[in-house]
Amino acid sequence: MKSSKSIVSEVTALATPIAEELGYIIWDVEYEKIGAEYHLTITIDSENGIGIEDCEKMSRAIDPVLDEADPIKDEYHLDISSPGIERVIKTDFHLECCIGEVVIARLYAPINGQKAIVGTLVSYDSEKIVVNCDEDIEIPRKAIAKMNIYFEF
Repeated sequence: MKSSKSIVSEVTALATPIAEELGYIIWDVEYEKIGAEYHLTITIDSENGIGIEDCEKMSRAIDPVLDEADPIKDEYHLDISSPGIERVIKTDFHLECCIGEVVIARLYAPINGQKAIVGTLVSYDSEKIVVNCDEDIEIPRKAIAKMNIYFEF
C-alpha cells in the first residue's frame, strides 16, 4: 500500500497541469482517513477567488484523470475546495503568498508565554518565520503546530 505522502505527491503531479489549464493553482492536496472513510481533498485557488462552480469544474476535469492513473487503490471520496478565508499555511509557497498578511501561529510550546502568536507575516527562511506584532518575533518553524491566515469575525 502506498503511503499518504506518495499519494499526495502523485495526485499533485496529476492535478497541477489540469488546474493551471483551468486558471487555478493547487494550494494543497491531502489524503486522510476521516472516520471510517478516506478523503482526497484537492484545494485550489485563483487570483479571483474560488466559487462552487470552480470546484465543480476542477472535479469534472480531474476525476477521469484520477480514474485512469488509479493512484489510490482504496475507495475514497474526492473533495475539491477553496483555501477559505483562514487558509492553512504549510509550505514555502504558502508563506510567500501570505507575506504581509495577518497570521496566527499555534505553537507546540509557549514562546514568550504565548501558545498562539498573531501578527503580520514579515519573512521566512528554512529555519524560522518572522511575524510583527508591535515588534518582530522570530518563531522557529519546528515550533509551529499549525499556522493560518487570521481573520477576526
